[in-house]
Amino acid sequence: MRHVLGGTVLLLALPTATPALAAGGADVVDDAAVETPGTCHLESWVTLNDEKGGIINSAPACTRKAWPNLELGGFVAHGWTHDSDDTVIGLSPKLVLRSEDRGVGIGIATSLGYGIDRRRFETASIIVPVTISACRIVRFNLNAGWQWTRADHRHDLFVGAQAEVAATRNLNLMVEAFTRDHDKAGGQARLRWTVAGGAVDLDLIGGRYVDGATPSAITFGVTIRR
Repeated sequence: MRHVLGGTVLLLALPTATPALAAGGADVVDDAAVETPGTCHLESWVTLNDEKGGIINSAPACTRKAWPNLELGGFVAHGWTHDSDDTVIGLSPKLVLRSEDRGVGIGIATSLGYGIDRRRFETASIIVPVTISACRIVRFNLNAGWQWTRADHRHDLFVGAQAEVAATRNLNLMVEAFTRDHDKAGGQARLRWTVAGGAVDLDLIGGRYVDGATPSAITFGVTIRR
């Protein structure tokens, strides 16, 4: 899952393009791919919910040509509600175990978050993403794994499913659903426009119960590759 969903939504609301088929950014369900070897990216997004709270997340990552199956990433996430705020920084490496070029891709995505304000580790996760390429323009991503947050000392089983469609050369559509042991199941729908020859993604996402508790949220995201 994308950086334990921005530090597990900041402790429960105290993450080439031709055609564009790639999870990432503020998607909750991850894919089994890493960034193109020799390329770095910066994923940034802001999520606002209908209870006057939100998250700002920035997540850089690189994949070296020497280690083409390993993406080394990190994140900084700041979340707030009407009466509190918090900042979590962390690491989020991702390893491809089987390439989706072979029909079914398998990976392992991990994350560990440290709370700046509380000076302690606050979140962790281990997720196994599976990617199935149905055809040139459609693929499915399935996730299963474990999440932990120090808030309430919670250990959750996480499962999720996502479908992506490359509607045009530069336009990607996504729908996903996910759930944890606790709280409500959630879902999101995304519109992604890829510009600058594949170097920039612009995301608009609408979600329901993204954190398992807040009814509605909207996300604006930008990814820059170099």
